[in-house]
Amino acid sequence: MYFDQVIGQEQIKKQLLDGIEQKRIPHAQLLYGATGSGPLPMAIAYAQAILCSTHEVGSAAYKNCAKRVIEGNHPDLHFIFPVNRRKGMNRPAISKDYMSEWRSFITDTPYGSLYDWLQHIEIGNRQGNIGVAEAKEITRTLSLKAFESGYKVLILWMPELMNSACANALLKLIEEPPSKSVLLLVSEDFNQVLGTIQSRCQLLHLPPLTEEVLSKALQERNGLEPNDSILLSKQAQGSYTKALSLLDNERMATTFEAWFIQWVRTAFQARGNKSVLLDLLEWSDTVAKSGREVQKQFLQFCSEIFRQAFLLNYKTPELVYYEVQDKSFKLKNFAPFIHNHNIFEIFESLETANYHIERNGNPKSIFTDLSIQLTRLLHKKK
Repeated sequence: MYFDQVIGQEQIKKQLLDGIEQKRIPHAQLLYGATGSGPLPMAIAYAQAILCSTHEVGSAAYKNCAKRVIEGNHPDLHFIFPVNRRKGMNRPAISKDYMSEWRSFITDTPYGSLYDWLQHIEIGNRQGNIGVAEAKEITRTLSLKAFESGYKVLILWMPELMNSACANALLKLIEEPPSKSVLLLVSEDFNQVLGTIQSRCQLLHLPPLTEEVLSKALQERNGLEPNDSILLSKQAQGSYTKALSLLDNERMATTFEAWFIQWVRTAFQARGNKSVLLDLLEWSDTVAKSGREVQKQFLQFCSEIFRQAFLLNYKTPELVYYEVQDKSFKLKNFAPFIHNHNIFEIFESLETANYHIERNGNPKSIFTDLSIQLTRLLHKKK
C-alpha cells in the first residue's frame, strides 16, 4: 500500500516520510487509532516507503519492491498478528500458519477489523491472541540479516492481545534492537497496550477521519453519490471500517428500525404492566436468533438513534440526519424521553451489552436484561 492509498492522515504521512528522507527512523514505533482510522494501512505504507527507499521512485525496481510489500511477499517485511488454533490443530498456532490468509486480508480489506480477520481465518468462536510461541518467532525474525533493503521491518498488529511472555520478549528487543530493525506496533485499543511497551516506543496517534475526508473516500472508492456519502460519513463517526459495514448492511436498516420501534414502545408500556414483559421476552428471543455480528450492528444502530433523539430534544436539529421510514413513529415525539438524566446510562447499557455479545455471552439473557433496564430508563425524570 502506498501512502496515497491511505485515507487522510496527511500530517502523519508527512512526518513519516520526512523521517525516512532524513534517515531518522526510530527502531520501535506504536501507531494507534480507533478501528477505521487506518493504523494498519499506514504501517504497511510506511514499511513500503522504508524498504523501497533504496530505489528511485517510479523505477521498475521501485514498483517491483512496492508490489511485493503490498502483497506481503517482501523478504524483509514480517508480520505478527492474533491467531488461534484451527479445529484439529494440536499445537499452539503462530502467525506463520495463517500467512496466506493474512496476505489476502491485507490486500482485499486493509481497513478490516479484528472481527473481520477472525472471521476470515474461520476459527469459530475462539478469540485471537499473540502467545508465547510467537515470542520465539519475533526474536528469530529480527535476528535475520536483511536480504535487499538494508532494513528489516516487523509489523505487529494488535499488541494489546499479547500475553505476558510475548510482551517480555518484545521489551527486550525494544531495549536491545538488532541493527537496522524497525518494529511497528499497530494498535486499535491503546489503553490496553502495556505501559512498559508504550513508554519504550515512539507514539503516533491517528485521529478519527473527518467527515469531509471520509465522504470523499466513499465517493472515490465506493462510487457513492455526494448526498449518500455525506450521510454515511456522519453515521460512521470517523471510521472507514464502520462506513463500509453500514454500506454493506443497508439492507438491514429496515429490520433494525422495526426492532428498535417495537423495543422502545414495548419497554415504555412495560412499566406497571407485567403482561407486557412477555412481549419484551419474545422480542429478546427474536433478536437473539440473529447472528452475533448482526446483534452488534443493531446495538450500534440503537446508540445512533438514541443520540439523534437526544440532539433533537436539545434543539440541535441541524445535527439530526436520520429519517424514520415508519410513518407511525415520530422521532420528535420520542425525543423528549431521551435527556441528560438517562442518555449516559442508556449508552452505558448498550456498550455493556455489546461487550458481552463480543465475548459470546448468552444473547437472549443479554437482550432481556437490556430491555428491563430500558423500561426504567425511559421513565426517568428529566
